[in-house]
Amino acid sequence: MTARKSPNRQPLAPEAATAHAGDAPAPARRRQRAISSVEDLERYLPAFLNWIASKLMRGASQHYLNVFDVGIEIWRCLMLLAIENSISAQRVSSIIGMDKASVSRCFKRMQARGLITMALDDADGRLRIAKLTAKGRKLHDQMIGIALERERALVEVLTPAELDTLIGLLQRLHRNLPAVEQATSRYVTQRFPTAAARRRSRAVEPGDA
Repeated sequence: MTARKSPNRQPLAPEAATAHAGDAPAPARRRQRAISSVEDLERYLPAFLNWIASKLMRGASQHYLNVFDVGIEIWRCLMLLAIENSISAQRVSSIIGMDKASVSRCFKRMQARGLITMALDDADGRLRIAKLTAKGRKLHDQMIGIALERERALVEVLTPAELDTLIGLLQRLHRNLPAVEQATSRYVTQRFPTAAARRRSRAVEPGDA
């Protein structure tokens, strides 16, 4: 496979040009900009990532429903169960970002189809744990082929080195998500203090006042 040519690089900013060769790269400083066209949106990373994820999810969901009568949420839970064998709704939510209530509803559908069993956790009697059944394992093993083929087709435009770089960058962005929420909270507090105060008042429990 022929590697793609690297796009033309923009000239270094003055502060970058004067940095010492051995220095670690500083975080990029981006000017606040207008978003007034589709081309601008393609440079707005949250939107672009969401487009890719939404289109991948929609395509996968169509195939999973047509072939296995299974939606994308069940498939996500199946993938984690195949790795961990047993898992709580809280852990599913923390790993893949699904709302905990949505995970619980998904578990109910999976249990009704015989894909999982549900039991109380031995260490914490309040925690319900889902465990994969033989039927659930068989369904996962059938579905994984479609998932891996879609991944293969998606990344075939990248060289192995480019793929490694992409995964590393995405992992770094994922680890930075807490900083995004902190920055957003600061921005809202500074620019919209009334809304921020309402949010804080809603967070106070009645017994805490």
